[in-house]
Amino acid sequence: MSDDTQNLLQAAIAITETAAAIPRAAFRAPLDVFSKSDESPVTQADRDTETAIRQQLEQQFPDDGIFGEEHGVTGQDRARIWVVDPIDGTKSFVSGVPLFGMLMALVQDNRTRLGVVRFPALGQVYAGAPGLGATRDGAPIYVSRCTQLAEATLYINEGDKIFAAVPETFARLTRAGRLRRMGYDCHPHALLAEGLVDVVVDYDLKPYDYLPVLGLIEAAGGVMTDWQGKALDFNSDGRVVSAATPELHREVLALLNA
Repeated sequence: MSDDTQNLLQAAIAITETAAAIPRAAFRAPLDVFSKSDESPVTQADRDTETAIRQQLEQQFPDDGIFGEEHGVTGQDRARIWVVDPIDGTKSFVSGVPLFGMLMALVQDNRTRLGVVRFPALGQVYAGAPGLGATRDGAPIYVSRCTQLAEATLYINEGDKIFAAVPETFARLTRAGRLRRMGYDCHPHALLAEGLVDVVVDYDLKPYDYLPVLGLIEAAGGVMTDWQGKALDFNSDGRVVSAATPELHREVLALLNA
């Protein structure tokens, strides 16, 4: 199983490396920006990147399903499903912020087997599989050992949405931790996997946003669940929390559900 997972992880790294040339070439270039039905932005680079990834997945793994942000789902009833977000953080991408990511996971029998989080504009790739460990650009990485929220560096992702939906929870978050930052998208979660951040609270995510990050966080030794502490899957409600340690995770859940 470990050899098979390692081979699948290397395939995912290689596929995303090839596809990353598309958003990298389009970054900070003139772009046509369209609106989806939910009014979120999308560019032709988003669509072309996912097309390139899907073509490689279909060629190498024709029996697997694909769950993508831009081109939908094929083979969702299959045992293995690749989860793809071609540009995580399109708002950052179109506004010239280099922290947009590219996400890929492999889910088998409702369990996330691996995660790849790539940053095309930064030239960085984080990858890992639970049980095999995590890396950044091939070097091993680990979560921090922080166990107390009072000592933690906390990222509040999608803070404007949290404030609008649950202002009391937002107020508690802004008073928590030793150091707080506001953020978006996958970059703070990658920093957590690397041990630079201790907690990330996130909101209103889709499976292609959180499942690849889940694979990376667990591979690096961290914990990631929904706000109720339940395991993440395709049916989760999009409210997630990543933490470096189980002790820290429990304290953050208590704060979120006070």
